[in-house]
This record gives sequence, C-alpha cells and structure tokens, in this order.
Amino acid sequence: MEKPPLPPFTLETAKVKVQAAEDAWNTRDPQKVALAYTEDSQWRNRAEFFSGREAIAAFLKRKWAKELDYRLKKELWSFTENRISVRFEYEWHDDSGYWYRAYGNEQWEFAENGLMQRREASINDVLIQESERKFRWERKPSL
Repeated sequence: MEKPPLPPFTLETAKVKVQAAEDAWNTRDPQKVALAYTEDSQWRNRAEFFSGREAIAAFLKRKWAKELDYRLKKELWSFTENRISVRFEYEWHDDSGYWYRAYGNEQWEFAENGLMQRREASINDVLIQESERKFRWERKPSL
C-alpha cells in the first residue's frame, strides 16, 4: 500500500502531506486516520508510548471520546528526505463544557511507501473561554 506523496519530500510535497494529515484528523474517524500509519508504527503522544495501527485507532477513539468538537490546524515547520516536523493547535471541550486549546509539535518519519512509521508529539493544553475559540468551522466529512 502506498500513501502519496512519497519521500523524499520537497517543500510542495511536504505541505501536501501536512494538509492531508490535518484533513484526516479533522474527520475524527480513528479507523481511517490509522490507515496513514505503518502496521508497526511507533508513537509517543504526550507521556503515552505505543505501536501498531490497532493501538493507534484505540488511542484515537479514546481521545475523541474525551476531546469533543475537536478542530485542528497543522503548519509545516521543517522537512528532510523522509521526515516532517509540524506545529499545531487544536481546540476541544470536555463533557462539562470547558474549552481548551492545545499547542504542540510533532516529528514524523515516513517509510518509502509514504506511510508514517514514527510519530512523536509534545502537547500542552490551555483552558480558554468559549469566546476565545479560533476554530469554528463545521466538522469535515469523513474522507
């Protein structure tokens, strides 16, 4: 299975890869998002470490059950042959109605087939007022 664009990345193809990830994550569909990763993809998300598509899908299901009305924006930070770094912000609220904005960065490493084989994410959450929200678009349909 291939997931273009494939490494080595150019500025243009790195931007395409980042936008594709943003679009996929904004669907909040754990099974579809997990297909962008290798079967044995290695993840660090905050203080959690795990590997494999099944673990990724399970993590995302838990995440989006807690992080309601999730909206994400990613920005290319840098890239090399098969690696991309992004900065991101996302907003969500909990089941009590408290809103948060998360700030973070991710480092991605891709296999030759364009699937992500490694993802490391550092994330910090900030409590915000609903009136401070920046991301108010309608939820994107599943890809």
